[in-house]
Amino acid sequence: MSHASGTFDVKITPQTDDKGGDTALSRMTIDKQFHGDLEGTSKGQMLAAGDAKSSGVYVAIEKFNGTLKGHSGTFILHHTGLMTRGVPQLSITVAPDSGTGQLTGLTGTLTINIAADGKHSYEFEYTLPETK
Repeated sequence: MSHASGTFDVKITPQTDDKGGDTALSRMTIDKQFHGDLEGTSKGQMLAAGDAKSSGVYVAIEKFNGTLKGHSGTFILHHTGLMTRGVPQLSITVAPDSGTGQLTGLTGTLTINIAADGKHSYEFEYTLPETK
């Protein structure tokens, strides 16, 4: 298992064009810029329900495009988040067989940390097969 870390900037944009009319559900786009051992961008979609400060749930899929410690390619991250009366649980996993280019065969889990000042950082535990 290898380790990568760094920071990222994120822009989450609510999508108001949904015609369902159910305000309990929301959809957002995700745009991120990664710095550190991951260098690149990601774009994704998030679906959420509930109140992010008390109890709620979200799922998201994002596609990273860039480099991981100099290895270039793309991969998909799958998010599942729960908040139960203020206690968060978050799982972010590389989707199986989603790596391309020099990231083919990538597996791993990513942890997001949000500092008191709102800055985002990540820790990425991963396995990348050796290239021949």
